[in-house]
Amino acid sequence: MVVPEPPVDAGRPLRGTPPAPRPSAPERSRLRLEVFLVLALSLGASAVYAVVSLVGTLTRGPLREATATLNASRSDRPWFDLTYQLLATATALVPVVLALALLGWSRGWTPRAAARSLGFDLRRPGRDLLQGLGLAALIGVPGLGLYLAGRALGVTADVDPAALDTYWWTVPVLLLSAVKNGVLEEVVVVGWLLRRLHDLRWGPVAAIAASALLRGSYHLYQGVGPFVGNAVMGVVFALVYRRTGRVMPLVVAHTLIDAVAFVGYAAVRPYL
Repeated sequence: MVVPEPPVDAGRPLRGTPPAPRPSAPERSRLRLEVFLVLALSLGASAVYAVVSLVGTLTRGPLREATATLNASRSDRPWFDLTYQLLATATALVPVVLALALLGWSRGWTPRAAARSLGFDLRRPGRDLLQGLGLAALIGVPGLGLYLAGRALGVTADVDPAALDTYWWTVPVLLLSAVKNGVLEEVVVVGWLLRRLHDLRWGPVAAIAASALLRGSYHLYQGVGPFVGNAVMGVVFALVYRRTGRVMPLVVAHTLIDAVAFVGYAAVRPYL
């Protein structure tokens, strides 16, 4: 049996797209459960932990005195540390596969076809790279300024992007972490979530707000500044996705921003 492939950019929630057909009651229940399960296994759970972490930090003292570590060593033995890092990256990407599989199966597609329908593929590498570079510059530079302003105002923790010990594998692992963040967050929080909220007949404003607030919420452990900055990033990325129907430029931009932060910090940390 040949599984049908979707047309290019099929089903994308573009600007001006009319509401999806009203799903039946069982279909609405299934979609809501799907959204809950995927987020509960990934970034929704991270958001809950981030809120608890922020409360814990605030009850200990001012945010300006707190430190948020993004990439920490997991063992004092290098090979075990490397193994744990790789396992953490691999398992973090499982919800991406799950989301694509559920999206594809609901339409009679393969997970690969579902990824293609969200623009998560390599059909336009040059254009995706250029758009990603532009987005990284648009978001990265103001984001750094917002972080510094948050530190000055005392509403942002001291973020340590790379607390790994220095080994031959440190830079590759940091780059893998950047790719993991880009794929997980942009595919799930933008492409897949906006698609499912569209299926549930959410309006574009409500869907973009939900996506942006989710993105901001799982950064709350870093403080108020990162919450605001990432929520704004979420709005921009969602608008770009609605215009282009492709999640890959967002993955590129996010990966570049994190790679510069992780690897750049690791390079200069010995001199700080």
